[in-house]
Amino acid sequence: MSFAAFENEIARINDILCAVNLLTWDARTMMPPGGVDARGKQIATLAGLARDLATSDKLQRAIEGARSELSGIDVGDRRKLALEKAAEAIDTLSRIPASLVSAAAELKTVAQAAWSSARAANDFAAFAPFLERTMEMQREIAAAIGYREHPYDALVATYEPGMNWSRLRRLYGELRDGLLPLLAQAKEANVRAEILDRAYPVDKQRAFSSLISARFGYDFNRGRLDDTVHPFEISFTRSDVRITGRFRETWLPGGLFAVWHEAGHGIYEQGISEAFSRSTFTTDFVNLYAVGGTSFGTHESQSRLWENRVGRSRRFWELNFADLQKTFPDQLSDVTPEDFWRAVNAARPGFIRVEADELTYDLHIMLRSEIEAGLISGEIRVADLPGIWRDKVKAYLGLDVPNDTLGVLQDVHWSSGMVGSFPTYTIGNIMSSQFFAAACKETAIERGLENGDYLPLKTWLNDHVHQYGRSKSASQLLADATGEDLSASAYVNDLKRKVVDLTA
Repeated sequence: MSFAAFENEIARINDILCAVNLLTWDARTMMPPGGVDARGKQIATLAGLARDLATSDKLQRAIEGARSELSGIDVGDRRKLALEKAAEAIDTLSRIPASLVSAAAELKTVAQAAWSSARAANDFAAFAPFLERTMEMQREIAAAIGYREHPYDALVATYEPGMNWSRLRRLYGELRDGLLPLLAQAKEANVRAEILDRAYPVDKQRAFSSLISARFGYDFNRGRLDDTVHPFEISFTRSDVRITGRFRETWLPGGLFAVWHEAGHGIYEQGISEAFSRSTFTTDFVNLYAVGGTSFGTHESQSRLWENRVGRSRRFWELNFADLQKTFPDQLSDVTPEDFWRAVNAARPGFIRVEADELTYDLHIMLRSEIEAGLISGEIRVADLPGIWRDKVKAYLGLDVPNDTLGVLQDVHWSSGMVGSFPTYTIGNIMSSQFFAAACKETAIERGLENGDYLPLKTWLNDHVHQYGRSKSASQLLADATGEDLSASAYVNDLKRKVVDLTA
C-alpha cells in the first residue's frame, strides 16, 4: 500500500459524499413531496457506504502503508498532514456505530420534509416526534464521541474543533455586554424602515442579487441560484458550487442579503485549491460531508464578511444603489443611497434569524445555543420547546412570538440533525471582522472597496483563507492571516462605528 492508494480511497469517499450533497440539494429545492421516504433511504445507503469505506481495514492499511512510504519526509509535508488529519477524523468517526450513522442520515431527509410541512402549517406537534428522535440520536452520538464537561461539547466540536460550551458562554457574555447598549442606542436612529416593505417583484430581486453576487466574485459558470425554504450553499467539488435564496415580495433585504450570504459561502468553496479536490482537505469525515471549508465558523466568516462588512457598508450603497434604483424605479424613486443604507442597517428586532439585523443576530444564536445545550443535557424536553422559545425571545429581543412558524419551527438545522452548529454563526461574525480588518490594511483593497472593485478583496481571501481548504485549522488560518486569536474586539468595534454613523 502507498500514498497513492490512500489518496484513491479518500477520493472514493469524497465522491460518495458529493453524491449525497447532490441528493440533499435536490431534496431541498426540486424533489416532489412524494420522493421523501425513498430519498431518505438513498442518502442513508450512501452515508453508510462512505462510513464503511472510511473505517475499513483497507483504508487503515493504506494509511499505514503511506506512513511507511513517507517515513523520511519532513513532518510539514502536506502528504503527511493529509494522512494524520484523515486518521484523526476517522478515529472519531469510528466511535459512532455504523447503524447510528445510517439511521441519522435517513432520519434527516424525512425530518426535513416533516419540518417543512409543519412550518407551513404552524404545527409543532407534527414535527415534535421527529425532533425527539433526532435529539436522542444526537445524545447517542455525543456519548460515542466522548466529552469532558458537557455533552454539547462533543457536538459543537464536530463543527468547530477546539470550541466547547464553557468557552462559548464566556464569549456570549462578552458579546451581550457590548451589544445591548449598542442596540438601545441604535433604536434612536432616524431611519425610513418602511421603504423595505414595499412591493418588490421577486424576479427582479433575484436578478439584482445575482448581479451583485457576480461582482463579489461568485462564478455562475461553476454555480447556480435556486429557490428554497431555507437558504443554503452546497458543493460537489469546487467545480459545482450551488447557492439558494428565499425571496418575499414585501421584504427586500431578506432576499438580497441571504443570496449574498450564500454567495460568500460559494466563493469560499470555489476558491479551494484545485489540487485538493477529492482529498482529505475537502472531506469532513466526522459529519460525512464533502466540504472544503476548514470549519463551519470559518465558512460563516466568509458569508458574513460579504453580506455585512461589504454589503451593508455605506460606500457599497453609494456605489450600487443606482443599479438597484434602475431595477425598482417605481419603488425607490423617492429614496436616496443614504436612506437605503440606513434602512438596511436599522436595529429592527424580529422573529426570523436569517433576516435579523447585525445588532440582534447574535442574540438569536445565543438563545438557540442555550436551548440546544439544554436539550442535549436533558434539562429541556422537546414538548416544552414552544414555551421556552417564547420566553427566551421575550427576554432577549423583547418580542411576543405569535406562532411557532415564526418561533421554534423557523430553522432547518434541527431537522437536519445539525445540533451544535448554531454557535458557529457567531464565531463566523467575529472572525469576519478580524479577516476584514486584516485585508483592509492593504491599499489595493481599500482602493477597490472605495471604487466598487471587489476583486482585490476576493483575491486576498482566496490567498489567505480559501485555497487552504481543510489543510489548516480555523485557529491556524486566523492566526496566519490576522496575527490574532479569536477575539470579539474587532467585531464589536465594527458595530460601534456603525451605530455612531447611524445616530449621527
